[in-house]
Amino acid sequence: MPEIPADVSPDKPSPSIENDIVVITGASAGIGAAAAIALAHRGARLAIVGRSPTKTAEIAKRTGGRAFVADFARLGEVRRLGEELLDSYPRIDILANNAGLLARRRELTEDGHELTFQVNHLAPFLLTNLLIEHLGPGSRVITTSSRAQHIGRIDRLDLESTRRYFGLQVYGTTKLENVLFSNELARRMAPRGISSVAFHPGTVRSEFGRRGGLMVELFYKSPLRHVFMISPEEGADTLVWLATAPEGEGWSSGGYYAKRQPAPTARQAHDSALASWLWAHSAEVVGLQ
Repeated sequence: MPEIPADVSPDKPSPSIENDIVVITGASAGIGAAAAIALAHRGARLAIVGRSPTKTAEIAKRTGGRAFVADFARLGEVRRLGEELLDSYPRIDILANNAGLLARRRELTEDGHELTFQVNHLAPFLLTNLLIEHLGPGSRVITTSSRAQHIGRIDRLDLESTRRYFGLQVYGTTKLENVLFSNELARRMAPRGISSVAFHPGTVRSEFGRRGGLMVELFYKSPLRHVFMISPEEGADTLVWLATAPEGEGWSSGGYYAKRQPAPTARQAHDSALASWLWAHSAEVVGLQ
């Protein structure tokens, strides 16, 4: 279970986060749980979203937050989650789209979409749009991407990876889609004063790789993982920073960050026409007007 970082004092909440309503998906373990714990000790009011009822309830209890259970492999559950969050809170100050997976084999969800594409891109796209009216000036949307975006490639004619499936590359493509989504959201929400950023957490010691195939699983279980991987608390650091630091103090809307610094993105991430097309296509796919 993630522990509270040593420099976080429960007696000294940050003025920028105290009493803010923060929704974190994928918060039942890993960097999501670590970020939730850190933000709770800065005074945030937390909505803990996870797939496991038991683990989600544990983190909610530990942080004084409220548990919301949803499986992003089912878009119906994402819609239900959106309704529950809208009914539970008068506003949302920070939405952290952190849930994600890496699947070894191509699988279809009950909605008919490739699993990694749906969980990593379509689900957070849908959830953000469902909650958008509860976001106001000063609100932030923080999306967990990855340096793996550099091995991704978006093919407009095959977003569902029907022609060829290699798990790690498909994962990288969805992380590239996360950056394009974050950029397009920043552009669309700028007139409303809503910020949108994406970040790379690092290679974190967690359960993340358990569905990524034999080589990925062995890497995540290797005795050398402590040499090559960082702790969930270290992985959550940039998320916590983006949630608490005032905009303009090291970050700005539309940016992509790693280790609290601007980081390079893949070539396609700079394609504004592609970002606009991906938004329109995703909206059509999930049934948004």
